[in-house]
Amino acid sequence: MSIDNQLTVAIIGASGYTGAELALMVTKHPKLKLAGLYVSANSLDANKPISTLHGKLAGIVDLPLLPLTSPENVAENVDIVFLATAHQVSHDLAPVFLDKQCQVFDLSGAYRVHSNSFYPDYYGFEHQHPQLLEQAVYGLAEWNREEIKHTDLVAVAGCYPTASQLALKPLIEGKLLDATQWPVINAVSGVSGAGIKASTTNSFCEVSLQPYGVFTHRHQPEISAHLDQQVIFTPHLGNFKRGILATITVKLAEGVDSEQVEQAFVNAYADQTLVRLKQQVMPKIKDVEFTPFCDIGWSVKGKHLIVVSAIDNLLKGASAQAMQCLNIRNQFGETTSLL
Repeated sequence: MSIDNQLTVAIIGASGYTGAELALMVTKHPKLKLAGLYVSANSLDANKPISTLHGKLAGIVDLPLLPLTSPENVAENVDIVFLATAHQVSHDLAPVFLDKQCQVFDLSGAYRVHSNSFYPDYYGFEHQHPQLLEQAVYGLAEWNREEIKHTDLVAVAGCYPTASQLALKPLIEGKLLDATQWPVINAVSGVSGAGIKASTTNSFCEVSLQPYGVFTHRHQPEISAHLDQQVIFTPHLGNFKRGILATITVKLAEGVDSEQVEQAFVNAYADQTLVRLKQQVMPKIKDVEFTPFCDIGWSVKGKHLIVVSAIDNLLKGASAQAMQCLNIRNQFGETTSLL
């Protein structure tokens, strides 16, 4: 339901870090109007102004976090919804909003992988909407732009998968890798990736650099599915707030040299505003935190290539990519409210 030529937007799950970033982006966007912020009906944050949880929003976004008691009523009054909710919650809510002709941008994993068996194995629930799962477009913006333009359900890519795939896709699409050796992805994320709720997992007094989810992390099959290439993916938790740094080791196909590698990245991203190529200068988190960019650097030695990518996990890894997808879908400037 557009107002004054602006599309109306609701954010479900608005109390977390990603929800707060989305609220700020929507407020800054000249073509969007923030119609409501919602949390679960039993949330302790219900009816609090969002700015009491996220002080940077004070005087900018002071709307209350409303309890979501009737998704159907919300859907009647908005054009677009962001789902910054738990995976099974998104699974249940997306059909409600789609039935009311809303555009849905889901930041959970509920619609990312077109495989029913994936969900019991990695998310702990049976997927009940196979048709929607098949229709959903994977929201890796730089690579799926045309599909995003023509869908009402975007499954925004995960944070680790974004950093990993943006680094690997040009090489795989160009058939530059030795197919017998799986790419090895070692990626480190800041503690904000664990969410806003306090626990020993994300307490700075407890966090020490460590791997987790070895051979079992749910982002591994997401990455493999969308690359059409098996990978070894090992995530790490770092004792810093935000950002992801992925260091990826691959073996080049016979006869591939450094010039071909460089050309593959240039061909893929020379015209992509939100991907910055560093070449021999290796990216670092400091350069991308609080920005919507992905920085990519690489180095070749003999048959081996190391690619490094860096993103802000809350922005290019979540909210900024969701907004980029929204802009693509609605034919707005792709970086509107991002830069």
